[in-house]
Amino acid sequence: MNVTELLRPRTAIDLTKRPRRLRSSPALRALVRENEVRISSLVQPIFVAAEGQPIGEIASLPGIHRFSVDGAVGEARELRALGVNALLLFGIPDRKDAVASSNHDPQGVVQRTIRALKRDLPEMLVIADLCNCEYTDHGHCGILDERGDVDNDATLELLGRTALSYAEAGIDVIAPSDMMDGRVGYLRKTLDGSGYSAIPIMSYAAKFASGFYGPFRDAAGSTPQFGDRRSYQMDPPNAREAVREALLDIEEGADVVMVKPALAFMDLIRAVREVSNVPVACYNVSGEYAMVKAAARNGWIDEARIVDEILVGFVRAGADIIITYHAKAFAERKRRTS
Repeated sequence: MNVTELLRPRTAIDLTKRPRRLRSSPALRALVRENEVRISSLVQPIFVAAEGQPIGEIASLPGIHRFSVDGAVGEARELRALGVNALLLFGIPDRKDAVASSNHDPQGVVQRTIRALKRDLPEMLVIADLCNCEYTDHGHCGILDERGDVDNDATLELLGRTALSYAEAGIDVIAPSDMMDGRVGYLRKTLDGSGYSAIPIMSYAAKFASGFYGPFRDAAGSTPQFGDRRSYQMDPPNAREAVREALLDIEEGADVVMVKPALAFMDLIRAVREVSNVPVACYNVSGEYAMVKAAARNGWIDEARIVDEILVGFVRAGADIIITYHAKAFAERKRRTS
């Protein structure tokens, strides 16, 4: 049978089920759309550099910058105007040592940024990533023992000191990303015991030892000087363990649990969503962002369409909160097209 024969008028085919009926126009597709990315559920990561560190666009993260404290406040104003009401702070200090002492310095770059943001934009939700890798001279996420391994329990004490310094500066949410055992419970007890029981903990509950973090490590100067982080971050093939980690963090007092990275781990976003009675976040990490930007710059993909598909995929998987470097550009585009 040729094309001409296929297109000839023919007797009606008895089809009562036609899903295409609901796809016939943009208005109809919008009417029956099952999932939507809400700008108010997006979180923009922001890098803030101390005075002795360079600022400006990050080569491996096109469109993303290192800011000064004042620059971070200006960026937050722009985000707020676009409807992106939350940001996640990462600090790049002037000084690093073996015990991350600048991390809990009351005059540290993150602490000063928190105070500046809450003074100028009190309605902005400021989340502080809580880890040590940007602040240690060895690049690992905690204090090392005599064998060169990360000492879990000694690191908890350091995290607690830093969390208190963030709380004293006025932080809204603390987000521990170190993957030390028991850190959520330790932080909850530390915060509560110091009068900060109202500060939520957004736990990086299932954070994997991933190859998707490369551009972030360039931006934050946090590449380990030896070894890797596989002894404390999770092994990517493990799914049941991710669910266990999330449930443990909820039991210890986490108010939000997170899966990181997001794009290759959407099954785990869904798995955690199904067992969790708290909001679920995902982190669309630097390598995922950089791949999209590189392919778009080469003309291989339609960036806007790809970003829309990725973000709605996270929502479809069950994410309530999406941390993404695309947040600002996504919000700008939605404003232009609304």
